[in-house]
Amino acid sequence: MTGSARQAAARRALLEDGRTRGLYSGAAWSLGDAAGPYDRGWTGTRMLGGPDLDGDDVWDLASVTKPLVGLVVMALVEKGVLGLDDSVGHHLARYRNSPYAPRTLAQLLDHTSGLPGGVPLYREHPGRESLLAALGTLPPTSEPGTHVTYSSQGFILLGLIAEQATGQGLDQLMTDLVRAPLGLTGTGFRPGPAEAARAVATEVCPWRGRTVVGEVHDENAVVLGGVAGHAGLFSTLADLELLARSLLGGGPPLLEPDTLALMTAPRTDHLNLRRALAWQGQDPAGSPVGDTFGPASYGHTGFTGTSLWLDPVAGRYAILLTNRVHPRREERGFVPLRREFHAIEG
Repeated sequence: MTGSARQAAARRALLEDGRTRGLYSGAAWSLGDAAGPYDRGWTGTRMLGGPDLDGDDVWDLASVTKPLVGLVVMALVEKGVLGLDDSVGHHLARYRNSPYAPRTLAQLLDHTSGLPGGVPLYREHPGRESLLAALGTLPPTSEPGTHVTYSSQGFILLGLIAEQATGQGLDQLMTDLVRAPLGLTGTGFRPGPAEAARAVATEVCPWRGRTVVGEVHDENAVVLGGVAGHAGLFSTLADLELLARSLLGGGPPLLEPDTLALMTAPRTDHLNLRRALAWQGQDPAGSPVGDTFGPASYGHTGFTGTSLWLDPVAGRYAILLTNRVHPRREERGFVPLRREFHAIEG
């Protein structure tokens, strides 16, 4: 057995063991370069006791939505529709009296806006307008530009800004600026019946009283109608491979190379976490993918158990898709498994 075959076997064995240990019902993965995958596969079922994965499964990306929405924003920046120094208040009249009015798109993208993160607004604001109004009244966690605070709320604002600036819905912008250029056929918000029939289950949700399948897991995104800047996208393994290959190829047809370089360059090394524009950077310690990716690497993880990571210097990507919130969301050992998966090189 060659070295690469041994590593592929080790990855499969690791992910099959994770399923046996109840960390998820299913997993899919792909490792490759700009030319395509050199190891890909899947194991398990779409839900406990459900049909086997077949490689065409539809996954809730959770926060991996953020960098894809970031690609939309950067495409609009490239076209001159938006500017990274534009303020929230400039684009969104409803927030002109909010403490976040002077925050810039760049600060929202790199999570230095001071907006708090992980706020379950849906609990007290079960309607879209109520939730959006409450978003503007959240107390800031820090002065802008002084601390990285991972904030889904900031990406909700980015989605609204993109819509306001163009007069188009975020779902249409995603189609025009990401899906169509790459030829993605399984990526989008609010899966239709055909896509939902191939969807991988997430949580047995106490808030909804049912197992969530083909509907966004994130509750704030549910209240917002399933289309939001922070969560809501679904995708397939094949579509994410096309995205990864485009990014490793330098950006086209999504972005010009200079724009992608700007987007993926570390911006917050003087602060507590390494962040780029809509991407996580490779932190020196505590990276979700361990330490085998180079310092120029970037990517993103999703709460449902998804991740995409790219190393432009080494010219490689790694995609891992699981439903680690099925049937429950508590951490059961997935975090170390994800690091171990990424540590198997080659």
